[in-house]
Formats: sequence, C-alpha cells, structure tokens
Amino acid sequence: MNLVESFKSALQSVRANKMRSFLTMLGIIIGISSVITIVSIGQGGKEAITGEFQDIGTNIINVQVKAMDTSIETRDYFTLKDAELLKEKIPGVEWVAPSAEGRGYIKSDKDSKFAMVMAVNEHFEELMHLELLEGRFINQRDIQNAKQVTVIDDISAKAIFGTTEIIGEKVKVSNQSKDIYATVVGVCKNVNGGMAAMFGDNMPGNAFVPITIREKVLSNHQISEMSVTLTDMTHSQEIADKMIRLLEKSHRNEDKYAASEGFTQLDTINSVLNIFTMVISAIAGISLIVGGIGVMNIMLVSVTERTREIGTRKALGAQNRDIMLQFLTESLIICLIGGIIGMTLGVSLGLVVGKMINIPLDVSPLVILASFGFSSAVGIFFGLYPAQKAAKLDPIEALRYE
Repeated sequence: MNLVESFKSALQSVRANKMRSFLTMLGIIIGISSVITIVSIGQGGKEAITGEFQDIGTNIINVQVKAMDTSIETRDYFTLKDAELLKEKIPGVEWVAPSAEGRGYIKSDKDSKFAMVMAVNEHFEELMHLELLEGRFINQRDIQNAKQVTVIDDISAKAIFGTTEIIGEKVKVSNQSKDIYATVVGVCKNVNGGMAAMFGDNMPGNAFVPITIREKVLSNHQISEMSVTLTDMTHSQEIADKMIRLLEKSHRNEDKYAASEGFTQLDTINSVLNIFTMVISAIAGISLIVGGIGVMNIMLVSVTERTREIGTRKALGAQNRDIMLQFLTESLIICLIGGIIGMTLGVSLGLVVGKMINIPLDVSPLVILASFGFSSAVGIFFGLYPAQKAAKLDPIEALRYE
C-alpha cells in the first residue's frame, strides 16, 4: 500500500467514526487554539506597550534620588533651581521636567475619581506627548504665579462630569490629608494611552497641577525625579555623569543620585511579558500532550476493533510497513485536522479578546507553523506505538480473533 492509498483509507476511517474522531481531536484543538491565542495576545500586548514608550521618545535621561538609600535627607531632594542649573550649565540639555506625585482623588460636588496627582512644569506635555482634547496645558505663567489650576484626563472628566467639555469647572484635587480647589484649564488623553483604553474606568485618572503649588496638594511634595531631554544622545552617558556631579556639588553630597538613559525599563517589561507568555503557553501546551494520549488511546482501540481486517490484509500479502503506515497516517490526519481547527479557533479568539481589551492581534506565521509542526509530531509520536502493535499482529491469530 502506498502513501496515497493509506491516506484515503485513513480518511474513510475518520469519516466512519465522526463523533469519536472529533472527541479525539478535542485535546489537540484546545491545545493549539490556546497556544495561538495566548502567544498572539502576548505579542500584541508587548507591541502596544513598546509603542507607548516609543511615542514618548528615547532622547531622555531620567535623574532620580536613590529611593532605597536610607541616608537620604530633605536637603538631598531636587529643587526647581536644580532644573534651571542643569539647563544653564550642561551643554546639550534642551529642557528639564521636574515632577512630584502622589495618589489621590479628583472630586466634584457629585462624583470623584481615583487619580495620580502630579505636580509638573510646562515641559511635561512635551515629555509625555500628551494629547490635549480641550483647553490648554499648564504654562509658565501658571507656574510663576502659583495658580491653582489643573489639567485632568478624559477618563476622569467623563467619570465626574459625563463630558470632556469642562473648561472653567472647579474640582477638588486631594492627596491624603491635603487638598485644593483648582480650576480646570485643560483635558487630555490619559497618560497610559492604550492601557487606559484597555481597562477603561478601572484605570486611575491623571491630575496635573503647577509644580509651584505641590506643597499645597501633595503630602510628600519632595521632587525626587527630573526628566532631562537632550538635543543629541551621542554622548548621553558623559552628559549624565556631568549632571550627577553638578547636582552633588550643588547639594554637597555624594552617591545620592542615579541617571538612566531613556526608558530602560522597557527591556524589563518586555522580558517579563515574554516569560509570562511562555509560561502560560507551556501550561496551555499541556493539553496537547493530553490530546496526544487520547489519540494513542483511540488508535489502540481501533487496532483492537480491526484485528480481523489486519489479519485479512496480511493474509492477502500486506507487509508490516503497509499496516504501520496505514495506522500512522490515520493518527497524523486526526492531529492535523485538529491542528487546522485549533488554528482557526485560536486566531478567531485572539481577534475577539484583542478587540475587547483594545490590543492589536499579532499572529506570527512562525507560531502557526510551529503549531502545525507540533500537532504533526504529536500525531506521529502517539500514533507510533499503536501502528507498531498493529504491524506486529500475527495474521493467523488475527484471523481467529472474534
């Protein structure tokens, strides 16, 4: 029997036992669809997060007070004069965006929204590439005059007022024991971008106030971070070292500050996402092993049911390899059909889930090929023992089998 005849015979056997064949494929279908869905969403999520960071830019050096250093004193924290000093004394510095933040609430007379309250200067809009929907961002005049104004995000505006058209409205911005009434001068997109769209109302809001009123609204009003934008990143490490030395000289301390180039945490986030996706995919892949065991079980049942048929074929001249090829092909076809259904289901589920959580689906051809390859390997591996058992049957004993 050649390969074409084995293929036809295997298809006839699958058609003859449709329900049994489908239940046998179920483990393969679940395994393949789960792996494709998880990997595709994982890749799509990673690309979405990477895109958010790339939108912000990479020509940035973040200068921070070492938070884990227990010897940090009040005098070691940054001041607004430090921001001016860096811009004046360090060549290549375009602008500096100091910031202080805390968790709090944005409140109106009727509703409130949990939010990150951030005291910033006018450059924060450029730093985060904020998209203003209404009004304007905090400007230099607000900072110089220490005005009680705020810019809030669209999620908070809709949660509190039901609309983003709220310029001129008064809100209470609070953080722990401190709060102020501030006039809304602008509404922007939530800084979390795609993540905010994904989680909707569950995502914390944003409230931006002038950095010169931070002591009025933030319980911990110390400036522990400054983002510095450079005109050229060619000598970024050298510039970062100069900034650290200048700040140490200004504050008369040593080893209290750290500088990191761009958003280096992106590599860490990508690594965590990759590991998480691989672990979940491996767990989902266990169902493929379970499915393979189901294939082996049903093929052994098939060998037992068709013992007389095997004996007849051997008596008519069929070789051991012909019998083995027939059952191995049947096992392979069951797994491949299951793989095709699983792939279709996996892509469909990925599209639905991706749309629900607002993440673009990224179906890698490599993942699909690997899924087909794995399902084929499962069919061959778990079909090998039943095929060998069928091939080794003694024709005389097989013909006597009842």
